[in-house]
Amino acid sequence: MPETVPVRCPACRREHRYTAPAYPCVCGAPIAPRLDRDGSATPVSHRVWKDDWVTVRCGSCGRRGEWPRPEVGCACGVVLRVAVVTERGSTGRAAAGDGSGTAAAQSRETDQDGTAAAPEPKTGQEPKTGQDGTADGTAAGQDNQQGSTHQPHHPHHPRDAEAVAAESRPARPPFLSVTIRTARDAVTATALYLRWLGYRGVRRADQRPPSGIGLAARGVVAQVDPAVRPATLRDVECLWLTAMTESADCLYFSLAGYADDARARADALGVPLFVLDLTGTPRPVNAPAETLAATGAG
Repeated sequence: MPETVPVRCPACRREHRYTAPAYPCVCGAPIAPRLDRDGSATPVSHRVWKDDWVTVRCGSCGRRGEWPRPEVGCACGVVLRVAVVTERGSTGRAAAGDGSGTAAAQSRETDQDGTAAAPEPKTGQEPKTGQDGTADGTAAGQDNQQGSTHQPHHPHHPRDAEAVAAESRPARPPFLSVTIRTARDAVTATALYLRWLGYRGVRRADQRPPSGIGLAARGVVAQVDPAVRPATLRDVECLWLTAMTESADCLYFSLAGYADDARARADALGVPLFVLDLTGTPRPVNAPAETLAATGAG
């Protein structure tokens, strides 16, 4: 059940009932920051990018991710930042939890990407190896005794490993986003979509684009254009040049679509183009974007 807390505006003393929205983790589980019932809402007078996000840990898989900080708009015009409960995580940083995780998931060690660390092999147990260096030389020895000319099948052959990985890769959960009402909502929806594609460490880009808002993640830069005009040829080229200087891929997200020459240049440069509808779901509009949406970043 989504958590609901009373929020009182310190300016006009109106009281609101706020329900924390749930966002999907990469594992598919819905997570939301824990709201502090004893805390007081604070007015937002000056926006700082790092203050607009809060670290939330998934109770199912233990991953930590950056999610939009809860806010509510009062009828008097004041934007209120809702207080959240913070807890000390295993990395020593304060994180907001959703309160739905088990003790095992919360104590799981994670690496920098937020994935679970692989268990160390037990000491005193060494795999049996044959003369040919395989895990068990029995099968190879039987083939040699029978005079077989074919090579033994090794389950760890590179091609076999790739096939097994492709078959065992879990299907991505459906993308869940936020309704776009403001430019900030468009940025939030894009950040959620980048995480859904598989990009890690989504943050505000270091370089500000000529128009719109820039996002960056590991190996990619993205531009969010909430303007009512279609993105231009210059917009696409500037994004592509920025990605070239950073040796990264690039993606473009626009609310109003793209000019014809911008789409043609994006196709030539291999830049994925997406259009954001008001539900917050990016829709691919060229072949590179369709391929990325189907396969993901991994």
